[in-house]
Amino acid sequence: MGTLVGHVAPGFGFLLIGLWHLFNHIRVHYQQHPNSYISPPWFPTSKIKYLELYLIITGSSISIAMELFIGPEKHHPFDDDGTIPTNHLHNFEHSSISMALLIYAAFSIVLDRANAKAKHSLTQLLAAVAFGQQLMMFHLHSADHVGIEGQYHLLLQIVIVVTLTTTLMGIGFPKSFTVSLVRSASITFQGLWMIIMGYMLWIPVLIPKGCVLKWEDGHQVVSCAAMEALHRAKALVNIEFSWLVVGMMIFIVSVYLFLGRVYGEKLEYWSLGKEEEGEEEEELESQKKSNLEFVHMGKPYAMDIER
Repeated sequence: MGTLVGHVAPGFGFLLIGLWHLFNHIRVHYQQHPNSYISPPWFPTSKIKYLELYLIITGSSISIAMELFIGPEKHHPFDDDGTIPTNHLHNFEHSSISMALLIYAAFSIVLDRANAKAKHSLTQLLAAVAFGQQLMMFHLHSADHVGIEGQYHLLLQIVIVVTLTTTLMGIGFPKSFTVSLVRSASITFQGLWMIIMGYMLWIPVLIPKGCVLKWEDGHQVVSCAAMEALHRAKALVNIEFSWLVVGMMIFIVSVYLFLGRVYGEKLEYWSLGKEEEGEEEEELESQKKSNLEFVHMGKPYAMDIER
């Protein structure tokens, strides 16, 4: 992180996973009976079962390599005496987030293959720990984020709190579709906000009026010349965030209604077919009972005639 690519690349990963979860949670919600719905922590694919988890492992591994080995000028983040220099502390912090996500994905595969009894709750707990790690690192970042960048990170932490909370709630409420929907939406929101952050902070044309992009402590930061320009820039960030919230609300409800037209009709036809079969079975059972009663009532009458 700390660059355009460092924000856009992981943001695209969060966006992809969030949309994948959003689509599948709504699909499962419509295809299954409401009482039988259970929120899975990840979704398999038809050809490669663990594709989602493989992508998380691959993306996290690339992020760790970029932060610790490829990005630094010496291709390692250590000083000559073996200590961690100040300008590379943020590399270890970012890689710690990626490491937590990698551990989550790896152990999710292990738990599923072992068919562990508590694999659902343990997988959700691993995801919660990863998001908790992400929140802690962004909140206690060694790079003292101030100004516009600090405002972007502050609003990002709000979204991470929502993701962490709904992930923990998923352990106790695995049948809640609303919890799963909000978690998927918050992951999608994280991805979009990271992408927006990358472009708005490292594209000179998009930097607010009165602020400039300059080098500071080995990386580029946005600096505003006057307090008035800084307040205006922060207000613009808040407006961006609020507009994105409104856009996400419209998008989620639209997707829910659209997938309802696709999958809801199939479920309705299936339910009507089941009801018709049930009515036919009830009619057959009632006919059998009436025939048995008629035979039972006819036996004494036949015995009287023989006498």
